Amino acid sequence: MENEALIRLGFFFGVLTVMAIWELLLPRRVLTMSKLTRWLSNLGIVVIDTALLRLIFPVLAIGVAVAGQENNWGLLNNVQLPYWLSVGLGVLALDFVIYLQHVMVHVLPALWKFHMMHHADLDFDVTTGLRFHPVEIIVSMIIKLSAVAAIGPPVLAVLIFEVTLNATSMFNHGNVKLPINIDKALRLFVVTPDMHRVHHSVIIRETNSNFGFNFPWWDRFFGTYRDQPSAGHKGMTIGLSQFRDPKKNNLPSMLMLPFTGDTGAYSINRWGKEPEKRDK
Repeated sequence: MENEALIRLGFFFGVLTVMAIWELLLPRRVLTMSKLTRWLSNLGIVVIDTALLRLIFPVLAIGVAVAGQENNWGLLNNVQLPYWLSVGLGVLALDFVIYLQHVMVHVLPALWKFHMMHHADLDFDVTTGLRFHPVEIIVSMIIKLSAVAAIGPPVLAVLIFEVTLNATSMFNHGNVKLPINIDKALRLFVVTPDMHRVHHSVIIRETNSNFGFNFPWWDRFFGTYRDQPSAGHKGMTIGLSQFRDPKKNNLPSMLMLPFTGDTGAYSINRWGKEPEKRDK
């Protein structure tokens, strides 16, 4: 895995470039903000997140997988399975953890405060899939490292998971048009842009649906799947109802949002306490 960083970097820039061109040629929606302003802020977050992870964590997921393999950490390192099956189960298990983590940040108000920066984007395009608060990224990395140690997936499984998660996050946040029949077929195997866009609706019951990032099966199995937004993809409003000022969608304001912004009634645990606010 000496070339792990180069592999991930290559896929990152490759997918970002393809999605950016696709968005220019076949956009799904008309953007409401300056793309330059949003891209500078959203990509600026990527730089900060990457630097923090490298500074705080001596090893990342691949490193933990290597250590787990050498020291027999985790379930899959202690059962006899064909290598291909261990790789497949490892990728599947890690994706399930990410689904649960995504639900969790919508349930716990303390974590929702940071995750709402992702949802406060007033437009929805490839860079939205990279827009996560540094605190959320740190929490996410702790969960990921713990999951790798507990599951014990092969190193190849972790590499596949990392690459596909990053690629599908950019894909399913893309402002791209797909024919309905192709979208329907793809939803059997991967989260599509139309599927995930529902999750970025300003309507709370839609925000709290379609939590999957990579595989679409968890939402269907656990009843969190919603097929389409009620207002349609061109008519729906993206973002959060309490954050509608484009001037506050800059990098400093985004970083301060968890400490200065109204959390609204979006976190799932508030359902029932304020039912009249659910759909506003």
